[in-house]
Amino acid sequence: MALSPELTHFLASVHPYDSLSEPDLAKLAELCDAKDFSAGDQVFAVGEEVKGLYVIASGEVEVTDETDVQLSILGPRNSFGERALLRNDHSQRTARATQALKTIQLPADAFHSLMAEHESVRRFFDRRRPPRAQANPFASLRVEQLMTRNPYACGPSETIREAGAAMAALRISSVCVVEDGAFCGIVTLRDLNREVVAGGRSPLAPIETIMTRAPLTLGPHALVTDVLHMMVERRIGHVPIVKGETLVGIVTQTDLTRAQAMSSAEIVRHASRASTAKDIKKATTEIPQLLLQLVESGERHDVVTRLITDIADTATRRLLKLGEEALGPAPVGYLWLACGSQGRQEQTGVSDQDNCIILSDEATEADRIYFAELAKFVSDGLDQCGYFYCPGDMMATNPRWCQPLAKWREYFTGWIAKPDPMAQMLASVMFDLRPIGGDTALFDGLQEDVLEAASKNSIFVAHMVANSLKHHPPLGLLRGLATFRSGEHRNTLDLKHNGVVPIVDLARIYALSSQLRPANTRARLEAAIEAGITSRSGGADLLDAYDLIAETRLKLQARQVRQGAQPSNFLNPSDLSDFERSHLRDAFVVVKTMQSAVGSGKGTLG
Repeated sequence: MALSPELTHFLASVHPYDSLSEPDLAKLAELCDAKDFSAGDQVFAVGEEVKGLYVIASGEVEVTDETDVQLSILGPRNSFGERALLRNDHSQRTARATQALKTIQLPADAFHSLMAEHESVRRFFDRRRPPRAQANPFASLRVEQLMTRNPYACGPSETIREAGAAMAALRISSVCVVEDGAFCGIVTLRDLNREVVAGGRSPLAPIETIMTRAPLTLGPHALVTDVLHMMVERRIGHVPIVKGETLVGIVTQTDLTRAQAMSSAEIVRHASRASTAKDIKKATTEIPQLLLQLVESGERHDVVTRLITDIADTATRRLLKLGEEALGPAPVGYLWLACGSQGRQEQTGVSDQDNCIILSDEATEADRIYFAELAKFVSDGLDQCGYFYCPGDMMATNPRWCQPLAKWREYFTGWIAKPDPMAQMLASVMFDLRPIGGDTALFDGLQEDVLEAASKNSIFVAHMVANSLKHHPPLGLLRGLATFRSGEHRNTLDLKHNGVVPIVDLARIYALSSQLRPANTRARLEAAIEAGITSRSGGADLLDAYDLIAETRLKLQARQVRQGAQPSNFLNPSDLSDFERSHLRDAFVVVKTMQSAVGSGKGTLG
């Protein structure tokens, strides 16, 4: 039963077995067996017991789901069968050799023992991410996350007056001195006061005559606590950050104070007390750094997006208040609602605005003038704060989306009764509505009635299912990830439209089919599992897949913020390790499997 020396050598080159010691690998080889299959042979099928893990030494395997939809074409060094082994259940997939196939089979008992004894193997195959212990977020921050990048610098021959004038104009408390591209000194306001104001040195003297030469510095990967300890011990207020001899940033006591104070609650406090949209913007501009801090400190993706969305909600409510102060009290009752990612409480570092207004049925044509002005005031303010205008004009400034309650009921009735492509698109957006400010009673009865009508119309649900399947996970053949082949985002994949959106769409289908009230995607998935709309195993897989994809998206945006770039949704898979790519692809396979189940009617809906 033991493997041949050639197959043992091959197994030693495959991750995660390459992490095993020679004795452990020899022990593993004794437990394994070589299994060969001819082209067309079925290794196992849906509903069959999977007897072990298969590692492909040569040949090719096609993996399909229960509806015979192809999920993967696997080649040498790939493995399959672990899903059923991890569940201790029968297979939910079929594996078939598409050409002569040589595999290494690890029996189920040996696989579980290997998982239990070796962390590297367990981490590779176990997709679940245990909760991480939360350390002090401030203590774990790196200097590059809060330093001022590319600080103002001058040459050593610049006069003290010129340097002082620049400090005053830029409202900074220090100037760095650079010669031939190398950092060589620093001058602070304290130096100017001591040397020029009190010491009488000529302001026309070169800045190098009063600079601190070769001051204490740190690298960008140092911890913020390193800066804090250095400042306290050496009684300094500025620490230049260098890479080699190159100046890349500076950290001041003000930066440390701001980092310690930064929290979603602090940003909400500033936004809620702002007197203008410009003042609100001062708060919302802190969101990228907040996102970076939350992700780096290990917060779950749904916590991060909830906190970021809370800021958008606060900004919206404050703008509504400021709008009413500027325009006068609203003539009739109204409700401002968010849809899209804000409606689902899933905003990240990249967000436009999607919103609408429900008016009381008492509203007159004259009243509409007031609400048109209010909608413009709020939407313009949100745009100024970084929540850009919706490209599809799904905003309250569009008269179509600022209507009395009766008209909204008419909208939803029409979309459900006649689900043409436009109705499907609009319903996909408007079924994620969440009240933000105003009379919430205008929404309660509407939501209940719409969910009941949607769940009872199987044709509408079928159309919504078909519409949801238009967003495909980025899966390629041979265990690859399908990236854009040309254009601005060449060699990347879109973690929004091809990553989280397919799961958002599935969760919405579950909610519509069974009258689930949550708008948040994760809450919808949990409710669907609890209600039996999905199988517990399938639902748990989808939850894990969603967590992994959403976390990968936030880590991408955090990395972009750390590098001083604008956050986006486009990931180059080559930036991931083999381990990360493998798990991300497995998550996309889960999504495709669940899409296939819903699309074929074999999913548990209703």
